[in-house]
Amino acid sequence: MGKMLYMPLTSIIVKKGLFLLRLQISLTQHSFRGTKLTRCCSIRHLNGTVLLSFARPAVLITDAYNALNNQPSRRQRDQEFLDAILKTVRADGNVLLPVDTAGRVLELILILEQFWEQHQLTYPIFFLTYVASSTIDYAKSFLEWMSDSIAKSFEHTRDNAFLLKHVTLLINNSELEKVAGPKIVLASMASLEAGFSHDIFVEWAADTKNLVLFTERGQFATLARMLQSDPPPRAVKVTMSKRIPLVGEELAAYEEEQNRKREEALKATLVKEEESKASLGAELSAGDPMAVSAKITQPSSNAAGLQFSAYRDVLIDGFVPPPSSAGPMFPFYENSAEWDDFGEIINLEDYTRNNEDMDHSSIPAEDDVNGKLDEGSASLILDTTPSKVVSSEQTVYVKCSLLYMDFEGRSDGRSVKSILAHVSPLKLVLVHGSAEATEHLKQHCLKNVCQHVYAPQIEESIDVTSDLCAYKVQLSEKLMSNVLFKKLGDYEIAWVDAEVGETENGTFSLLPLSTPTPPHKTVLVGDIKMADLKQYLASKGVQVEFAGGALRCGEYVTLRKVGDSVQKGGSSGVQQIILEGPLSEEYYKIRDHLYAQFYSL
Repeated sequence: MGKMLYMPLTSIIVKKGLFLLRLQISLTQHSFRGTKLTRCCSIRHLNGTVLLSFARPAVLITDAYNALNNQPSRRQRDQEFLDAILKTVRADGNVLLPVDTAGRVLELILILEQFWEQHQLTYPIFFLTYVASSTIDYAKSFLEWMSDSIAKSFEHTRDNAFLLKHVTLLINNSELEKVAGPKIVLASMASLEAGFSHDIFVEWAADTKNLVLFTERGQFATLARMLQSDPPPRAVKVTMSKRIPLVGEELAAYEEEQNRKREEALKATLVKEEESKASLGAELSAGDPMAVSAKITQPSSNAAGLQFSAYRDVLIDGFVPPPSSAGPMFPFYENSAEWDDFGEIINLEDYTRNNEDMDHSSIPAEDDVNGKLDEGSASLILDTTPSKVVSSEQTVYVKCSLLYMDFEGRSDGRSVKSILAHVSPLKLVLVHGSAEATEHLKQHCLKNVCQHVYAPQIEESIDVTSDLCAYKVQLSEKLMSNVLFKKLGDYEIAWVDAEVGETENGTFSLLPLSTPTPPHKTVLVGDIKMADLKQYLASKGVQVEFAGGALRCGEYVTLRKVGDSVQKGGSSGVQQIILEGPLSEEYYKIRDHLYAQFYSL
């Protein structure tokens, strides 16, 4: 349970005339005892989310997306997932799992890999995306970010969970077509709008033995969302796209357009070079103090008795020397780059790679997905034939089984309600959910969480400003004329006794007390480290040493700090310095040295 403390505000630090003041007002401060909360839908390859102790939020924004959904336990969900797959493949059917290229698919792969290993199953499993090998390679190298079980397994046995023995990685479907019999395919994309999963669905949908198993809710207006409706459609229209090479007039027009672009790029480069040379020549000929006459009178030759004149030509690549220069200096280029709010404006052409370079650099050095590159993949990468995409509509009759199981990793309705009850925000804003789910969660939170629950509509503005502990007041001139400030670094601090009044315009004002000012205990302002205090005392001739976490001063006096400097949740805590020892001259001397480290009010 949380506990509520009522604390009067008694002191303050001031900077540039802004104060906190000793008022006759009680403020509330809530401290929340942290409870370890773990989402019920933990992930196999990642640790579950843990909400550590934190301060009670004034405003919490969350969604109602899963407010009406309650998931079974992970063990039950995984077993139902595996049972559905095994039932299909044992009946000679194929299973298609539309997935994204990375992310949640790693959990599905580990579930299948571990179950196949435990039961020695031989049904082939394929992970088919353009980046299948990259996804698994990255997962292998980031084990320290995985769950504790995976990390510990690797530390003790050097067993990498992503060294897959039963899952084959593919980057095109040519190998898939060669495999006869039942198989499980995890293919991109999850929406079924494009990618390998789209093509496989069109091929397998008409067979009643096959199963399309969705592991996440489809996005709005996608084929996956349409098939997840209840009841699912019997026939759907899909767009089939095929890439074909350009021929005839289309090919000639394409080549002509490419030639024109190359010529324009070449002309632009030449014009840019000429402009650069012209601007540089103009700069060098504009009275350069280092330039001297190029005409040099050579001394008479004793042997030939001839006298001649010569011009020395200096040819330096990159600029043209003016005729008045005999030996120009290396050019100095002033940085005249343009800048905007984000820094220097870059030239995109400097980072553009040629098509030839991109083609060569995209070829892997090894031979397949796990080290080999098959002929189909090589032809796909190296194919630079001009082509176009032709699309056509096709009606697909859905006779295969359709099944949805929630592997999204979101907190379900039960978990959301439990977390909100423990966090207990002062105000709650609900977004991103259906009208029914949002209203359900709103009514629950009004009864069990807090009194201020908002569910704004799209483009609706709400005011969730909280003034529970903040008051704006004016400082009267009478009060300020009697305030004495003390310098504290860059700050000025003061103790103020005042009473609250109201001005003519309805705002609060602080006025001098109408009764005699009551005495108050001395307030010491500042923070000191024990190591610094040790050096200070040593400089004053006191024999000091650390012993058992305390500072031993002389023979009988001990200084120690108690309390936490930072409370749970990041808020500042309260610390005390305790001075222990018999009352003696040494005791009072050390106390005076300690007081000298603070500012007293």
